[in-house]
Amino acid sequence: MSLKEQITEDMKAAMRAKDSERLGTIRLLLAAVKQKEVDERVEVDDVMLVGIVDKLIKQRKDSISQFTAAGRQDLADKEMAELKVLEVYLPQRLSEAEIQAEVAAIVAALGAKGPADMGKVMGAVKGKLAGKADMGLVSAAVKAALAG
Repeated sequence: MSLKEQITEDMKAAMRAKDSERLGTIRLLLAAVKQKEVDERVEVDDVMLVGIVDKLIKQRKDSISQFTAAGRQDLADKEMAELKVLEVYLPQRLSEAEIQAEVAAIVAALGAKGPADMGKVMGAVKGKLAGKADMGLVSAAVKAALAG
């Protein structure tokens, strides 16, 4: 079963359970998928879907920090609930140590040295770790590898 089919089945289950919060988040995700399919005239596969989920999660994290800073805990809690629903659809994430090992291997393979090579390394790392790791942690690992 593809990830898209799994999400559709989860939506049906949420409808049957009358779980309106979960249903709303899943519908939001499916709307983002449909938007991508219509805009780019492509059939979204699992890799693209993980990218969409990643983007939505990043938006939720940004919103949570903004709402918390503004003292709107009610809105932050709503975003946190959506975040938990979306995280279910991501593959298992790599640990920080695994990220650092992958980054070190790519830096060595490219022969990158210093901050000037950041773009070249990030391009290679993004292709290999997209959807498998938090790109914020990846970026920090690349900076650390190139600084040392």
